This record gives sequence, C-alpha cells and structure tokens, in this order.
Amino acid sequence: MARSRLTPERESELYAAVLDLLREVGYDALTMDAVAARTHSSKATLYRQWGSKPELVARALRHNKPVDLTEIDTGSLRGDFQALMALTDDCQMEKDTALMRGLAHAVHDNPDLHRALRELLIEPELNGFGEVLARAVRRGEIDPGNPALELVPHMLIGAFVARPLVDDQPVDHAFLSAYVDAVVLPSLGA
Repeated sequence: MARSRLTPERESELYAAVLDLLREVGYDALTMDAVAARTHSSKATLYRQWGSKPELVARALRHNKPVDLTEIDTGSLRGDFQALMALTDDCQMEKDTALMRGLAHAVHDNPDLHRALRELLIEPELNGFGEVLARAVRRGEIDPGNPALELVPHMLIGAFVARPLVDDQPVDHAFLSAYVDAVVLPSLGA
C-alpha cells in the first residue's frame, strides 16, 4: 500500500478525525464515507491508503501513542511506570479509556478489527512492555521465575476495566499510581 502520498501532517489530521468520529459514534457506526466527509478526502483514497476500516482504525490508534515503550528507561521499574503514566494527562486518559472500552466491545463482532488491533497496537505495546519488564529482571528487581510477570498486562487492563465498573470513576493518575504501588509492584516482588 502506497502510504507515501500523504504528508505526515495530512496523515495526522486523518487519524485525529478517525479517533474523533470513533468517540462520537463508536466503531460499528463509523463509516469510510463519514471519514471521507470529515476529512474532505475521497473514499477511494482512504481505501487505497489503508485498505479497510479496521486497518485505518488500528493505525489511527497506533499513531496516537506518543512514544515507543522500549524508549522508557529510568533505571527502576517504579520509575518506568511513573514515566509511562506521565505520557498522558487525566483528561486524555479518560477519553482513551472510553475509546478502548468501545473497541473492546466491537472486537467481539469484528474479527478483522481484532486482528488489526492485535497486530498494529496490542502486540507492539506488549513487546515494548515486555522489554521494560525484562530490563527490571536484568537489573535484579524482579525474579525471572515470578509467575506475575506474564500477568502484568492483564493486571493493568483489569484496572482500566474495573475502576469505572466498581467505583463509577474514571481511571486517573492518582488511581493508577496507587494501583501500581499496591498491586503490580508487590505482585512482582519489586
């Protein structure tokens, strides 16, 4: 696919519009027609650049990630977690959490979306997170045989899902910081 025809600015503009539409109408109601109208582009251009709605959505989400997790290395696992949390503010975290909740629901009925999200968003994030944890193991902060190592993504995703359900509150820095200190780090023996 020849993505090079779009300038980086135009690509960013398109991705921002896709995320805005996703927040407004949800995945199922999001159409390539709506994206084309919102971005003053043609549907043919969108399909030529991205091939499908799942691919466009997954790439928009990936583009929205400000940094590669493997670039975060503060010298301690707790510091790395704090640096990760510092990448976003509470308002953006709430918007992103709502967006991901909607997409988590949509993947059940859309195997192509699930595949695109896994390939373009989830696996790179898990790999980056795995590297953050591997560095903590190499530094001696975590026992390499600790069974909780494999469950860290599940713990963190669980926090994002459970907080609104249990407390009727959005996930924010204060909650996430307390959760990491009380649940994640102790389970890792860090």
